[in-house]
Amino acid sequence: MAYMIATYDKPGHEHVRDRVRQSHLEYLEANVTKVIAGGGFLNDEGTSVIGGLILLDVETRDEAQAFIDADPFTAADLFERVEFVRWRMSFLDFKRIFPVAAR
Repeated sequence: MAYMIATYDKPGHEHVRDRVRQSHLEYLEANVTKVIAGGGFLNDEGTSVIGGLILLDVETRDEAQAFIDADPFTAADLFERVEFVRWRMSFLDFKRIFPVAAR
């Protein structure tokens, strides 16, 4: 099973994101075996990042929480809010991976 972690930046904190971005990317790379996918949320104009999404391969909400707690963006107090949702993969890499009848 996996978790979706959606993060939303505090308004006016682009400078924090820019300052810590490299450390955040290094953290994700160090944990690449857990990260199914990830990327930034953009504003409607596509001109700035306003948050992000991580699909994380962990079994428990506590593990997902620990993962985001250790992210350098969290230490830098970038996030206004973080949402966790348990997620079941049905499609990956343009292929169905979860049977239709399974629930």
